[in-house]
Amino acid sequence: MFDEMPERTRALKDRLEAFMEAEIYPNERALLEGPAGPGLWSPVPLLAKLQAKARAQGLWNLFWNHGPEGAGLSNYDYTHLCEVLGRSLAAPSVFNCNAPDVGNMEILAAYGTEAQKKTWLAPLLTAEIRSCFAMTEPGVASSDATNIETEIRRDGDHYVVTGRKWWTTGAMSDQCRVAIVMGKSDPSAPKHRAQSMILVPMDAPGVTIERPLTVYGYAHPPLGHAEITFDAVRVPTENMLLGEGRGFEIAQGRLGPGRIHHCMRFIGLAERALQILCQRAASRTAFGSRLSDMGGIRQVIGQSRCELEQARLVTLKAAWAMDRHGNKAARNEIAVAKIAVPSIVGTILDRAIQVHGGAGLSQDLFLAEAFAETRFLRIGDGPDEVHREALARAEIARHVAKVPA
Repeated sequence: MFDEMPERTRALKDRLEAFMEAEIYPNERALLEGPAGPGLWSPVPLLAKLQAKARAQGLWNLFWNHGPEGAGLSNYDYTHLCEVLGRSLAAPSVFNCNAPDVGNMEILAAYGTEAQKKTWLAPLLTAEIRSCFAMTEPGVASSDATNIETEIRRDGDHYVVTGRKWWTTGAMSDQCRVAIVMGKSDPSAPKHRAQSMILVPMDAPGVTIERPLTVYGYAHPPLGHAEITFDAVRVPTENMLLGEGRGFEIAQGRLGPGRIHHCMRFIGLAERALQILCQRAASRTAFGSRLSDMGGIRQVIGQSRCELEQARLVTLKAAWAMDRHGNKAARNEIAVAKIAVPSIVGTILDRAIQVHGGAGLSQDLFLAEAFAETRFLRIGDGPDEVHREALARAEIARHVAKVPA
């Protein structure tokens, strides 16, 4: 079913792997930890230097296929590259392929006006600024986005935005300049036409970052996750994306590709975890035997390889289907990957942590932070239960329709 990797993509992959070895892994801790104290949310100067190197080597905006600013790769092509850069949580920002900016750039490209693109998309493509996506709310079950209560009210030539959001990734960054906010613009409309999305500058009066949120204690600087209040924030009507009542349409256009990008990156994390699991098992002796000679450890390694190949194949299939049939038609394939990959990768990371003992729990290795990030995605971008429910409805409709009367 799958295509061979094109020669151009293979060459990019080779260059990307060389860059990871030379520049990312040696600097990983410095990039992830950032400066201490008040500078926690400022990118280390090293990041800009590495971004310049990546851009000079043609390893910039690899996800971007809309224009000359990117590599023009298909989803299937990008999957192979995203797996490589996903091996380190520090890497996506170096190549300008980090969430949530990737999804926000896609929104602006697909739905933004020329003025919105000039103001926000252009500097995002060059990493001059960062952005955030404000959808989830602490006061409602946001897995059902019809519950979202943030108000977007028309007032003359402005909209007034009032509400509280949290898990707004990217908002803590000193470079974050704009939020894409989802809120209710017409409570009387049908439930999937009541919501809109609007661009809110982070320096607008009434925008307050209340606190950073950690994931199992990890703050994930310099981007970070934030809880934010919007207190009667006034923004011009031209900041509305696509039009009132189009919020769900935009969300579906954004979240499908975003989900699969996460899966692509996590395949790389799992490959790296399995690699160091094997290296640890081969080098560590306990109770008179190498760990790699113990049957239980060998069973874990073999099972991890089986599961990782399954995760890779469902991710490749989803990317392949997106390229051929479009994101909407590929929604079931995307859902399968979104459900399966984080759980499989989390299990492999957990096994690698166990084999490393106390070291696996510490900041000396990438495993604990990667496990936290992976566990986050079983809730972020829609919890597993929501995707299983949607898949079940599709399966029932497909099979019941074929049952003879």
